[in-house]
Amino acid sequence: MSTETKIELDKFMVSASPHIRCDESISKIMWSVNAALAPAALFSIYNFGMPALTTMLLCILSAVVTEYLILKWQKKPMVVKDGSAFLTGLLLAMNIPASLPWYMPLAGSVFAIAIAKHTMGGLGFNIFNPALIGRAFLLASWPIAMTTWPITAMAGKVDGLTSATPLGILKLQGYEKLVQHFGDTATMYKSMFLGMRTGSMGETSALLLLLGGIYLIYKGYIKWQVPVIMIGTVGVLTTAFGGDPLLHMMSGGLILGAFYMATDMVTIPITTKGQIIFAIGAGALTVLIRLKGGYPEGVCYGILLMNCITPLIDRLVRPVKYGARR
Repeated sequence: MSTETKIELDKFMVSASPHIRCDESISKIMWSVNAALAPAALFSIYNFGMPALTTMLLCILSAVVTEYLILKWQKKPMVVKDGSAFLTGLLLAMNIPASLPWYMPLAGSVFAIAIAKHTMGGLGFNIFNPALIGRAFLLASWPIAMTTWPITAMAGKVDGLTSATPLGILKLQGYEKLVQHFGDTATMYKSMFLGMRTGSMGETSALLLLLGGIYLIYKGYIKWQVPVIMIGTVGVLTTAFGGDPLLHMMSGGLILGAFYMATDMVTIPITTKGQIIFAIGAGALTVLIRLKGGYPEGVCYGILLMNCITPLIDRLVRPVKYGARR
């Protein structure tokens, strides 16, 4: 058979799906998300110093080692290099204070990987975002340590001193006291945007988080509807309740959660319409907890509660089969 004939026959070969392939892979996507988070992560190290680097390395290493040991025990293929465990550890580090004792980040990462991820079957089967489950576990286990915030370099760091987050001041003392804390409204907005404030390691700089999120949208790894609608929902509802929308949209972990955790491909609805419902629900729950609940921040629980009903959303907005009517 000639080469030309073989090439012509190859055009009619029938094989199993998928028939359309691309060069994207789980590993490439995961490491791209890690890269998008890198500027904000490096800024947090500058902002909080060596404790931030130590906490970050503890979270990442314990997550990767836990995944390796579980896969080895289960005699499954080693997929540690896919970057998912690394990302879980990094996201957990971005969601906690830099001042935690060494054993808390370690415990949070082990819980995130072993309980939230692998008890449900591993990557692709977890119902909840593992990093957020790790954060919720730490908050429930060590609430004082998880709500003690070191003063940052950008805010005028003095070793050993701690301060309340902007949302904490707003919750306990009111809006006027918060503005006085920064000096004036314009300075408050600037501090929120650039990162001159206290908070979790990775939530301080709205600018760097936005740049990383825009990169992920550009690459097509996340859809713009989820972060934009979730953040927009928070802005609209806080305005309706008489709050400051810009303050709420830039403070806390909203931008971090909206771009990097609400968009988790495993725990979010499949369809765009379902993802819009998810984003609205997560934003509304965030506002409800912030304004009416006992915690000053509600992003973590807002996303986790919506993770619970993702299967229901998928059933309600199931796409019509090709050629069929509703």
